[in-house]
Amino acid sequence: MAPQKIRTISQYHQALGLPDPHHPLISVINLDQLEPAEEPISLIFDFYSVSVKRALGAKYKYGQQPLDFDEGIMLFIKPGQVLGREGGNNMGKPSGWILSIHPDFLWNTTLAKTIKQYDFFDYSANEALHLSQEEETMIINIIQFIKQEYQSDLDKFTNNVIVAQLELLFSYSERFYNRQFLTRKKANHQILFNLEELLTDYFNSGKLPTNGMPSVQYIANTLNLTPNYLSSLLKVLTGKSTQQLIQDKLIDKAKEILSTTNLSVSEIAYQLGFNYPQSFSTLFKAKTNFSPLQFRKTFNS
Repeated sequence: MAPQKIRTISQYHQALGLPDPHHPLISVINLDQLEPAEEPISLIFDFYSVSVKRALGAKYKYGQQPLDFDEGIMLFIKPGQVLGREGGNNMGKPSGWILSIHPDFLWNTTLAKTIKQYDFFDYSANEALHLSQEEETMIINIIQFIKQEYQSDLDKFTNNVIVAQLELLFSYSERFYNRQFLTRKKANHQILFNLEELLTDYFNSGKLPTNGMPSVQYIANTLNLTPNYLSSLLKVLTGKSTQQLIQDKLIDKAKEILSTTNLSVSEIAYQLGFNYPQSFSTLFKAKTNFSPLQFRKTFNS
């Protein structure tokens, strides 16, 4: 089923069978207003959407991936992403809130630029934010305040007040994701284990001379994660990004070759997938404070 293009928030309300929004560029929908979908829905937005959802037995698609949930979760959708919901009478009635923000609402504000820096707008279904009851209450209070603000008499302060609440909402979301990275230890430690195993296998596979270092995209795809989610998770758990950990693994491999063989620096560079030996030497010194030859001399002294 091809997704339906939703260009405006008014069009979104129409697709859901709701009255026109109070404000054309921002809207809060209470999901209690919606009936379970009898037919599958697949929508692609031209605006941002932040949802807090809870629905026993409901089956959604978020970023084209299936998602089942019973507890409250938070989803972030940016322009161009797809959100779908399966139809049927046994899907259960959803509850929660959907906050829609058209990019034009953010025009001439700092948030127009900084909203693109929030990594969670690039996460996928298995990376949704799972909220505690206290966190869910805090988020819903902000969303309800935004709704109350744009439904009141508009004045010159309205836009700034709402933008400030949006920034608070996103700051809390970052905090809660950070908490999720730290508290879901079993799942996250398994990701670290899988990453270490993947890098070890790759660096021992003989692929480096022809394929070069593995890309962040390749690593994330293999681990069934989005690149942004993986790097955010790794920064919290290890203090390093995916790219930095890949480079660390490369340097470990270089140290092993330098200490166990008599290969020249150029031969080692080519073996590790570098087209130019100088690039290898520069990276090695940046990581270790030694040139490759200085490290070999120190190791063999």
